[in-house]
Amino acid sequence: MSGVLDGYMSSELDDLLRIARDTASAAGALALQRRREGVEVANTKSTPLDVVTHADKETEALIRSMLSDARPNDGFLGEESGGGDGTSGLTWVVDPIDGTVNYLYGIPSWSVSIAVVEGEADPLSWTALAAAVINPTNEEIFTAARGRGAYLGETRIHVNEEVPLERALVGTGFAYSVPSRTAQLEVLNELLPRVRDVRRIGSAALDLCSVACGRLDAYYERGLQPWDQAGGALIAAEAGATVIGAARRPANHELTLAAVPGLAASLLKIVSDDAPVS
Repeated sequence: MSGVLDGYMSSELDDLLRIARDTASAAGALALQRRREGVEVANTKSTPLDVVTHADKETEALIRSMLSDARPNDGFLGEESGGGDGTSGLTWVVDPIDGTVNYLYGIPSWSVSIAVVEGEADPLSWTALAAAVINPTNEEIFTAARGRGAYLGETRIHVNEEVPLERALVGTGFAYSVPSRTAQLEVLNELLPRVRDVRRIGSAALDLCSVACGRLDAYYERGLQPWDQAGGALIAAEAGATVIGAARRPANHELTLAAVPGLAASLLKIVSDDAPVS
């Protein structure tokens, strides 16, 4: 990690964080305006339950344009428009509306997530440098730069103090495919009697930020794509969370777990045994 940070001056990290924050704020304002005007489904993705709205596409187009103007040599990976290689070694990983079903139904738990990473756009190998996650509905913006801590607005945030498993409030999410959900429910049946309670909020980025600011003690989910977790995972880690995947690999599509230190190991034993998610 120190080698990566040595390659970036403080001013460069400041610049990356500013771009992430400003772009997320502009994208959030557009998405919120479109929500107020009325939402239309554009198409579906993995299953008929997995929707894409016209606002997803329009918001990502704005983000991609702003990032291209600010950092023309960087790569890009977005949920709706895919990837584009750059020459700088940095890639922006973007979810224009994380929690699209919430967005569609008018539930105020959705977000715009923007992160910049060094290396390939793969959670197993990248190093996240800066991130911003905004909930436009309540105007909360979470930010982090690597090695510099995590913030909610201008206030530095931290995970909760040590929490035993039986007192843990745990967030999770479910896949859109029915077979995967069946496997996930089996794990939930084992987990629920052993913790304080479980929450399913509907936005992975906000769940990870909720761990960062102490609204959740832990969060786990299988099947997350790179854009689902890039921003929130850095923010959670910079707030002091243990962020990890199955078999103690980096958090990835197979499993993303963020938890108060000391809680992660016990949770990992419970939630990492379900079948792979397609």
